[in-house]
Amino acid sequence: MGVLDGKRTLITGGTSGIGLETARQFLADGAQVMITGTSFDKLAAATIELRQGVRSVRADAGNLSDIAGIETGVRDHFGGLDAVFVNAGIGAFNPLGQWTEADYDRSFAVNLKGPFFLIQALLPLLANPCSIILNGSVNARIGMAGSSVYSATKAGLVSLARTLSGELIGRGIRVNAISPGPVATPLHDKLGLTGDTLDGLIAQVPLGRRGTPLEIARLAVLLASDAGGFAVGSDFVVDGGMSNL
Repeated sequence: MGVLDGKRTLITGGTSGIGLETARQFLADGAQVMITGTSFDKLAAATIELRQGVRSVRADAGNLSDIAGIETGVRDHFGGLDAVFVNAGIGAFNPLGQWTEADYDRSFAVNLKGPFFLIQALLPLLANPCSIILNGSVNARIGMAGSSVYSATKAGLVSLARTLSGELIGRGIRVNAISPGPVATPLHDKLGLTGDTLDGLIAQVPLGRRGTPLEIARLAVLLASDAGGFAVGSDFVVDGGMSNL
């Protein structure tokens, strides 16, 4: 038996990187899994790769109408949820002078507004007990140049882990955050992190390497399981020592 046996779970942004690996680990530990993503093609590919009856819903994480569609999908297929991994997000990095209002609004919509209203929409479907895990970032703790907007959105998520735990603990709902450091995912490729740029990033990590999606996924499994039942309102930093050493 797995530690998530029979648990009904939702993973947003589940088509690649940390989200896809977390879906794989949830399934391996016995969970029922629904994933979301913005691309029909990527959702189809992820569903085929994961198999085991994975459900999927196409949704833009920053669009409130799409968020309503996630709630409908969960209600129709599972009837409720025992764990939610709010993982979908975008990483946009620019010097202060290059930010536009549209880009700023998009980052906040996907990384902070969307997660807030997703939890609001799912609230009637959340079991007692239930675990919500928010995917934050080490950037909320360090002053990395060019990360001002991204870091602000992630700091907001970490704050939600505390405030929503305080509000929802009476419903048996625990909210925690995972704040990864640099993790080897397709996001780094999209950002053009190669060669000297990537080496410079890794040089900031005392452990001397990037993390792996599996290392984050295993922590998500713990927090989603009954074994993580005493973790409430916490931010679990998994960054190879980047923010501490």
